[in-house]
Amino acid sequence: MPNLSRYTNWIAWAVAMAAIITILSWGAPRPQMVGLFIASGLAVGSLYALGGIGIVVLYRATGVMNFAGGAAGAAGAMTAWQLVDWGIWPPLSWVACLAVSLAITLFYGRLIAPRLAWRDTVVKAVATLGFALIVLGLVSFIWVDDPRSIELPTDAIGVRILGMRITATRLLVFFASIGIVVGIWAFLTYTKVGLQMRALANDRDLSALLGIPILRVETIAWTIAGVLAGFTGLMFADLIRLEPVVITFMVIPSIAAAICGRLENLTAVLIGGLSMGVIENLLTLSPTLRGVRPIAPFVIAAIVLLWLQRGQRLSFGGRD
Repeated sequence: MPNLSRYTNWIAWAVAMAAIITILSWGAPRPQMVGLFIASGLAVGSLYALGGIGIVVLYRATGVMNFAGGAAGAAGAMTAWQLVDWGIWPPLSWVACLAVSLAITLFYGRLIAPRLAWRDTVVKAVATLGFALIVLGLVSFIWVDDPRSIELPTDAIGVRILGMRITATRLLVFFASIGIVVGIWAFLTYTKVGLQMRALANDRDLSALLGIPILRVETIAWTIAGVLAGFTGLMFADLIRLEPVVITFMVIPSIAAAICGRLENLTAVLIGGLSMGVIENLLTLSPTLRGVRPIAPFVIAAIVLLWLQRGQRLSFGGRD
């Protein structure tokens, strides 16, 4: 019966997406235009999914709902832009982006998060939001609000698919999101540290009693989240725009993607993020619905939760 329910969920998702794409693309001047919007939406949705994956991995291992990933990515992206502007070899600037994002994430994870380890989940989440605003303030102080952009070599490479030219950067982001989901799944399933992370997610107190090195495991989780934040921030700056505020609050649709996976299912997070990106982009084609784009991710997440919760009694008890 559980397997039947799982298949029912995926069939319902496929039918719903087909219906939404058909409705939103109805009346488009050219089918090729719809294809370009879908391709662009998949790239943006991949970024949402990557942000959501970082949130889920960190939450399951540490109990922290991290709202500061976008700010860390913004700081890394601005650092990369600055180094390129100074004439530094671009690949070094990309590495610096990851390093800065990782350093900011580990700073919070090792110096601030342990002091809130036994506080309520909401308190820990709000603390990360406050930290995000501090980082955003520092970034805005260092770099004044001027038009900037980051260009990657993959922007100049195009691949024609069904008559549409799709940049290699969009393909890179899309396949990277799939590869990262598979890689993290394999890491959590087949490695000792991954099994320890899963144990922490199931019962943190018991894991401590069993001698699992919680500090080491949590540091690895924060490291994964920091690297994902840096990569996502760099790709977002290239594909969308290099603006610290926009990159910082990219965490909002990322949270919605994580909610689609109920903060545990990485595949559902990936599918949720991709779906949000596609629907957001296709809403641009509708003069009537164009204005609801900003709230689309959370509307989708709410519908998914209501669907998954059907036939069950909502409970707010327990540690969740």
